[in-house]
Amino acid sequence: MRLLSLALVSALLAALPCLAADATASKRDDSASEKLGMKLSMQCWTYNQLTFFEAVDKAAGLGVKYVEMYPGQKLKPGSDAKVGKDMSDDTIAEVKKKLAEAGVKLVAYGVDGIATDEKGARKEFDWAKNMGIEVLVTEITPNDVLDKLCNEYGIRMALHNHPQSWPPDDVLKACEGHSKLIGSCSDTGHWMRRKLVPVEQLKKLAGRVEHLHFKDLDDFGPDAHDVVWGTGKGDIKGMLEELKHQGYKGYLSIEYEYGSVKDLDGNLPQCVEYFDKTMAELAK
Repeated sequence: MRLLSLALVSALLAALPCLAADATASKRDDSASEKLGMKLSMQCWTYNQLTFFEAVDKAAGLGVKYVEMYPGQKLKPGSDAKVGKDMSDDTIAEVKKKLAEAGVKLVAYGVDGIATDEKGARKEFDWAKNMGIEVLVTEITPNDVLDKLCNEYGIRMALHNHPQSWPPDDVLKACEGHSKLIGSCSDTGHWMRRKLVPVEQLKKLAGRVEHLHFKDLDDFGPDAHDVVWGTGKGDIKGMLEELKHQGYKGYLSIEYEYGSVKDLDGNLPQCVEYFDKTMAELAK
């Protein structure tokens, strides 16, 4: 009997993260976010230890209705297929079916390259349009071909920064003379690793923020790591206030890159809760 009780307790403890996520999804109120047009998405890299299908389920469990795909993630348990712009038609069909069943929309893709010649780039924009993708996240320097296709397809091109690439000044220079659909994928965590203050960088990029990989870190510098939103030094509330001030309309992807799956299951619901609470305040 004692062994049975211990086994039952262990099973219940193992299920707690999933139960917490389900509770978050059932009670989540994202009406303020939707009203302001600042929508919470999830970069599936957050769950890179899992498959794309499992990451979609995690997003749905959090009540997050939008996801960002990254290239190379395994499609689903037991499959050798991987997601990305080179997916087969059969894999595309599976992805669309899974998203529809989960009630989740694919809105962004990256970080990946984009062809710079019109024939190659048009093929990639056709694929993005077919998938319903609104934002292509890349580190490719924009040119007139990509400018033309962004306008034609109504798809944003967002230049993603790593600690040593695409600082705001370089983004602004690269965007000069180009479509307003070309700008920054503002990775707030990588700014902090470069010792840049996120709110200041958002102000600098006003009018050129196309997408965000949204993070709060414990400190500034190369060794900093993700923490629950609102508990770090990134000033999540200040960033959201600045984006509202700019009239930003788009997605903010959770990209939490620290800890195990169990840690993520415990920390992400707190991030979503903080985001929704702050958005409700901003929507008043």
